[in-house]
Amino acid sequence: MLSFRFSFLLLGCSISLGLLASPAAQAQTRAEQQQLALPQVSPHAVVQQTVGLTDVVIDYHSPSVKGRAVWGQLVPFDQVWRAGANENTVISFADPVTLNGKTVPAGRYSFYVVPHENQDWEVVLNRVTTHWGAEGYDAQDDQLRLPAAPETAAMHENLLFWFSELKPASARLNLTWEKRTVSVLVETDLRTKVVAAIEKSLAAQPQSWQLLAQAADYLVQNNLESELALRYINESIRLKEAYTNTWIKARLLASQQDYGTAIEVGRKAIKLGEKHDTNFKTQLPTMRLALTEWQSKAY
Repeated sequence: MLSFRFSFLLLGCSISLGLLASPAAQAQTRAEQQQLALPQVSPHAVVQQTVGLTDVVIDYHSPSVKGRAVWGQLVPFDQVWRAGANENTVISFADPVTLNGKTVPAGRYSFYVVPHENQDWEVVLNRVTTHWGAEGYDAQDDQLRLPAAPETAAMHENLLFWFSELKPASARLNLTWEKRTVSVLVETDLRTKVVAAIEKSLAAQPQSWQLLAQAADYLVQNNLESELALRYINESIRLKEAYTNTWIKARLLASQQDYGTAIEVGRKAIKLGEKHDTNFKTQLPTMRLALTEWQSKAY
């Protein structure tokens, strides 16, 4: 009975507090409760691309043309533009990169564009990422400002960030809207990142001949750190001599133009494959073709 009375008193207090709230506060509460999840006029979008081993992320809102004249009118010439809609367009780099050859530290930046009518546009990275568009923009907070030539593009109703020309250590970041595209080249220090990642993996499994061979093979394929690749492949062969790691060593020697030794090691790899590996036959034509090529260069 006492519990029932206590609960009834608490309910009465809650009702009284609600009645005492100001009309404005009650209206605000009702407005918050009645908000609907509706499609945005300029939808939110996130584009992520790994360049080398570095994640690059663009977070933006995408406006539409809607029959309007964009360049020089909706987006005025010679003024800083948010490169999207609503709050700042933000670009982030997980590691230091270069944009059109200019170094940018890892971090998050507002991404702005300054379009011009008769000259190259400018791409701006600004260290302040909490503004609403260009409101409050201050050039003193710029990390860098790059010239970028706009190119004519097919009509695109919605603003779009996208990546192209993907290579092991670089990619082109493009902004396309209406009939214009502007782009910058993103490059990463792949060599340093790859070697660090390889050394970390090998430190955890130093006796894995397969992992050592995989590391050497990657370095050979990408013409990176030939001396390090040779050390890795020699250690792999010491742990277990197989046709796979022996053939990697032959390819490495050929890349160093030591064709005579490459031929000798390559023939040994073929003998190991014929003797021990049932999957070897699928690789044999490619190996013989490489040996023929090396012989033409050696003699």
